[in-house]
Amino acid sequence: MENKPNKPQSAAPRDHAMFDADLSGAVLNFQLLTRILRWLRPYRIRLWVSGALVLIASFAAVLMEVVISRVLVDYIIVGDVDSPMPDLGLIDLTKSLEVSLGIPALYVAGGLFFFLMTIVGVLGHWHRLTLIDAIVKALRDLRQDLFAHLESRPSSFYDRVPVGRIMTRVTNDVEALYEMLRGLGSLVGEFVPFFVALTIMLSTSVKLTLILLMLVPVVGFATYFFRKATREIFRQVRNSVSALNQFLQENLSGMQVVQLSQRQDRNRAAYTAINQENLAQENRSINLTTYYGAFNDSLASVGLGMIIFYGGGAVVQDEMSLGGVILFTRFMNMLFTPVVLLGEQLNVLFRAMASGERIFQALDWDEQIREPEHPARLPERLSGHVEFRNVFFGYRPDEPVLKDVSVVVEAGKKLAIVGPTGSGKSTLIRLLGRFYDFPDGMIFLDHIDLQAIASKDVRRRIGVVLQDFHIFSGSILDNITLSDPRISRERAISAAKTVNAHAFIEALPEGYDAPLVERGANLSQGQRQLLAFARVLAADPEILVLDEATASIDTETEILIQDGLRRLMAGRTSILIAHRLQTIQEADHVLVLAEGRVQEYGSHESLLAADGLYKTLHDLQFQDAASINSDASVDEH
Repeated sequence: MENKPNKPQSAAPRDHAMFDADLSGAVLNFQLLTRILRWLRPYRIRLWVSGALVLIASFAAVLMEVVISRVLVDYIIVGDVDSPMPDLGLIDLTKSLEVSLGIPALYVAGGLFFFLMTIVGVLGHWHRLTLIDAIVKALRDLRQDLFAHLESRPSSFYDRVPVGRIMTRVTNDVEALYEMLRGLGSLVGEFVPFFVALTIMLSTSVKLTLILLMLVPVVGFATYFFRKATREIFRQVRNSVSALNQFLQENLSGMQVVQLSQRQDRNRAAYTAINQENLAQENRSINLTTYYGAFNDSLASVGLGMIIFYGGGAVVQDEMSLGGVILFTRFMNMLFTPVVLLGEQLNVLFRAMASGERIFQALDWDEQIREPEHPARLPERLSGHVEFRNVFFGYRPDEPVLKDVSVVVEAGKKLAIVGPTGSGKSTLIRLLGRFYDFPDGMIFLDHIDLQAIASKDVRRRIGVVLQDFHIFSGSILDNITLSDPRISRERAISAAKTVNAHAFIEALPEGYDAPLVERGANLSQGQRQLLAFARVLAADPEILVLDEATASIDTETEILIQDGLRRLMAGRTSILIAHRLQTIQEADHVLVLAEGRVQEYGSHESLLAADGLYKTLHDLQFQDAASINSDASVDEH
């Protein structure tokens, strides 16, 4: 029966452009706020405590104003205790303390004021600490969840989404949520005095209170137009910040290329253009915010003028006491301050809503490697048999990279894969590492369909050494063990000795505890490569994949590298994507790919005798090697 090749998997393409598309930036997205509160739920006791503290502190702040106006001015200075304006029992309390303590009323009033001021200060500070503690811990959890989610996205996601845009979500956007939550928590403390003051003002002078309340809709309309004018501006600010981060990350990561190609001036000009766009958007937001603040300050002055005009007349006509007018002026601040702060908080709220949408867009991005519902259980130790069977694959559905590739690698054997650039060599081993989805029945590990094995189990059995070995922050030992609890220090050192890395590590001042700078810049390319071999050997995988792992090694350390490579491959199934002649010659079989198809397959000697594509590639490499040796000989003489 004819074995028909598998067809490419038909999956709907993901529109990765939507990951950074313009978001609605809705000012009050209650669904979004509800999702944010989910991370606050574990710290709700702290939030309730914070709320209770701010209620007490806010009420004490109202009492402070009553002490100044009704107790100090009306009772002590003017001697008027018959004012219709309520004193909340503070005048009777002052009289009682004056009699019981035997001290003047002025001292009693001062003591009350100091006591209330202490309550406001201590409880207000306690409220802020408790509130910020809950918010910081909640956002820590959110950032942790976001990081974990992004770590589980497949390679196809990072192939299409700029890293700088992702970094903005984890850093700037989470910080915007912090500012919003802190501001909303602070507003609670402002609205408690607002309602208490409004109640007292209405009980004293309905007419004057209603006159002042006429200004509140004006503030509301100003806030509405401010919101409408700034909604798009703040979204543009976030986009410009993302563009800055993306450009900065790309250029810092490729700094050597930038300097070698003398692109500093062009990159600086490009960065300046993006920075100027950010500056323009920030200036627009600052100008609107400034005008809005100035308008609100003007309304406060108008309100004060109304109190003086109408309140002064009421005092003359004995309808209000002098302390009552003063209390109205103090309460006017409590009446307008929350409204003004709310307007200012909308600035932060606009930014945070857009940031929240971006964060949850990332959290809701469900693209991931397809995992088996019931993963196959692997034996304690695999033999290492690998089979690629009629592999069809393309990163895009309409652009196949591999076309009907079939090859078997027997357990413990070495397969070298060669071919022109773009022939699909690296793609083949990326599929073996389960970095991309592909149809069932294409790749088998010990005769088990790779798609039936959990990706984490596959990657634990396959060790990959790339040409660009990634160094993490930490010590040399950390970079060998990768914090795997199964790998002890002794095992890591043994692996380093086996691959000839122990000598250069011990020569460092701190040995295996020596810290490595960013990207391992304090090590040579050869040393980094030996470190990569030690990392893989310490993990002890059954299958070894080398993706041009020795392509950038200098000739001085090549013998050391090759010896370490032989020790690393001993007893393991090895798949080598290599250009080095010696590495290819030591392989049991050579697979030649061209335009995604198997062009030739056989031993090194048989392919040379076939006088095909492999012979051509071999001769070109041999000529390059001969040219290098010739140039080196001339230099010596």
